[in-house]
Amino acid sequence: MSCIAFYAGHSPAHRLDPRARLLTALTLAVAIALGERLVTLTWALTLASLLAVVARLGVRPLARRLVHLNAFMVFLWFVLPWSVPGQPAFALAGIPLSAEGLHLAFAITLKGNAIVLLFTALVATIDPPHLGCALKHLAVPDRLVHLFLFVVRYTDVIHDEYRRLCNAMKARAFRLCFSRHTLQTFGYLVGLLLVRSIERSERVLAAMKCRGFDGRFHVLSRFTLRCSDVVFIIVALCHVCAWTWMELL
Repeated sequence: MSCIAFYAGHSPAHRLDPRARLLTALTLAVAIALGERLVTLTWALTLASLLAVVARLGVRPLARRLVHLNAFMVFLWFVLPWSVPGQPAFALAGIPLSAEGLHLAFAITLKGNAIVLLFTALVATIDPPHLGCALKHLAVPDRLVHLFLFVVRYTDVIHDEYRRLCNAMKARAFRLCFSRHTLQTFGYLVGLLLVRSIERSERVLAAMKCRGFDGRFHVLSRFTLRCSDVVFIIVALCHVCAWTWMELL
């Protein structure tokens, strides 16, 4: 998903140190993923929603991202209550729904939304140059930094190329339907998109070599931890400790 809509901003979340945001997002995400109690996960979702409000994220791009996520969650709600064995909670159309399946579906929904909101508020608000510098400061290998930055940067480029190809298909009176012609056309679309991506990667590599690229990631930004960054990290660790204590009760 594109993150361009979240880069610009002057919110308190944007002013935090990128390293602090990365480490905090990863720590909170791991704690959320390992949580099982619905009270803990609801607390996590509330915290992630608060961070999204503090980051002043755009409503439309954030809603679009959540809609895509919860479209998959709807599928889980149709499958898990019937497929997970356990004590029947109630019956729907004569088919018993297990309490364990409902609990699992609810927990996955809370986890997914909390983690997406968390990363959107803390990580998607970091522009690629500062993100690469933050990863380098955290001793991430150069190849992983390059790979991650290329994915972040050129996902939008490939998506724009996909939209241009779709517009070209519509201009030629293409209509979507379930037929052999439609399947064949989509096969051509995927193949052409791969060819365009390879051609773009070759041009990007040539441009990088012309600018003296030697395979190393050079850090251009220097970060300094401020009191607000330290307080933010401490508050996040307090939440993680509280969640861990609640899970162990």
